[in-house]
Amino acid sequence: MSALETGSMASSAKGAKVDEYTIDNIGERFRQAARTAYRLPAQRKLGYVSYWPEIKHSAGERVLLEERRYLQMPPTPQEIEEMLEVMRWVQWLSLDQRMLVWMRARRYPWRDIGVRFGFCSRTAQRHWQYAMLQVIHRLQS
Repeated sequence: MSALETGSMASSAKGAKVDEYTIDNIGERFRQAARTAYRLPAQRKLGYVSYWPEIKHSAGERVLLEERRYLQMPPTPQEIEEMLEVMRWVQWLSLDQRMLVWMRARRYPWRDIGVRFGFCSRTAQRHWQYAMLQVIHRLQS
């Protein structure tokens, strides 16, 4: 039996290349790419300047107004390279498949994905599996 038929996952160290491609492996790579994209630093808009003086708020106002930003570690260069590799895979899929795969990578529930595309949740899962199989086929050829 091949790895695709059994659905087994190769046991390897984190960051090591996996020779066998399964739906679970490829799905996990898409999830890692989505996490890495989320952790990238935000783009800053240049050219917007305010000439109004800074308003000094009281301590109570600052607590209410301050934006709660959780400190996240930026992605490592290797994580960015792996994300870019997955982004090249996305180009092999149709636009609807890209949206479906990316929604699942961002851990949207199957029900929400189905509503977005007008499917039941099980049909959405089948479409996702078909998209993963297309990626696997291109990787193996």
